[in-house]
Amino acid sequence: MDSMIIYLIKASLVAAFTYLAYVDWHSFRLPNRITLPLIVLGMTFNGLFEQQFVSATSAWIGAVVGYGSLWALNATYRLVRGKNGVGMGDAKLLAALGAWLGWESLPSILLMASILGLIGGIAWLRWHRQQLQQAFPFGPFLAIAGIIELLWPQIIPTLIIPRLI
Repeated sequence: MDSMIIYLIKASLVAAFTYLAYVDWHSFRLPNRITLPLIVLGMTFNGLFEQQFVSATSAWIGAVVGYGSLWALNATYRLVRGKNGVGMGDAKLLAALGAWLGWESLPSILLMASILGLIGGIAWLRWHRQQLQQAFPFGPFLAIAGIIELLWPQIIPTLIIPRLI
């Protein structure tokens, strides 16, 4: 019975992250009505239930570091360039991923999202014939990387990095 509950939770998360990827790709927005509850639910699930994905501490640190890292990146970019470089919806999505999957998963998620985003960005530029200064949604790549990490935890450190070294 417990494995069925975990399966349903994972399926719900995949659906939520897929929806967020779709919305961000089309609107450049990640709605607070979905990202904020995902943060709270991730910390609650990992803090209160026996069948948790990560420890409560890891979930809390994941939410704070997930949000804080993209907030800091954006603040630095804003100081240098005078405009935002990362949307705070992306920061909230990374906080939600950290709340569900723990702070330990954040480096893998960011690496996968960056690689996928680079590939997607090149395709986006070719498809839309836009300049490099145009905005580009990063949320879909965070969501896809989060789904990969949810379904196949630690794929980067265990399968990919050893083959590169």
